Amino acid sequence: MNDAVGLEPHRFAGLVAPAVDRAFVAGMFAGRDGGAEVSQRYGGPAATGFLEEFRTRLAAPGGTVDPAGFAAVTRYRNPAECRRGLDKHVAYGMIHRGPAGELSATDRGLAFLAEIWQVHAEVTEELWAGHDDRVVRLVEALGRVLVYALVLAEEEGDGSGAAFAATAPPHEPDGSPPGVLLLNRLGTLRYHRADAHAAAWTAAGHTAASVTALPAGPERRAIELETDRRAGGPYVVLTAEERLAVLADLAALPG
Repeated sequence: MNDAVGLEPHRFAGLVAPAVDRAFVAGMFAGRDGGAEVSQRYGGPAATGFLEEFRTRLAAPGGTVDPAGFAAVTRYRNPAECRRGLDKHVAYGMIHRGPAGELSATDRGLAFLAEIWQVHAEVTEELWAGHDDRVVRLVEALGRVLVYALVLAEEEGDGSGAAFAATAPPHEPDGSPPGVLLLNRLGTLRYHRADAHAAAWTAAGHTAASVTALPAGPERRAIELETDRRAGGPYVVLTAEERLAVLADLAALPG
């Protein structure tokens, strides 16, 4: 097989996106009950929501999220409501906000994230039981994609990948089980595509509000195709055979 048969990086980006979404959502949904129980002990969603959302960076030693990254990840939400929500996290002592607006997890916040990490370890092991080889293959392939995505982001350096920069590289402490690695790599890749989508609709003259209201049709299709083009860059590190294998493995995962 070669790229001439239709698995060029930009075409693959469009095909793999819903498969990535499905597997990621399944993993997060599996951890919903356990995560909610942990969250309640730390103050509930008002104290923990953004911590979990930004866990792949805030759990890292010295990990921070800058204001641009926060705004990019929450670009489809009401900014004032997000600021008020963030204020509550700070008031609960879960997130520290620095003088330049940079966010970091407090010791209490890190303790919460450690418990969430354990929840995700348990639920992904159960959810994807019997698919160990498939999970390991995906972890390896998506790891290479993420590494190259980071290289490309550094080369471009234009700030267009702010959501990805706020979540990548995902924190992967020694001993992380494959299910957790896969869950977090999938989540981080979703933000890479989210940035590509935002760049595409911005180039088409839209805002977050207007593109959300855009009906199906030629204009939306053109934005999606441009999103695929922008999101496809990191997938050049995979051969066409590997891209097909990724699609097959994601499709076979339960959830």
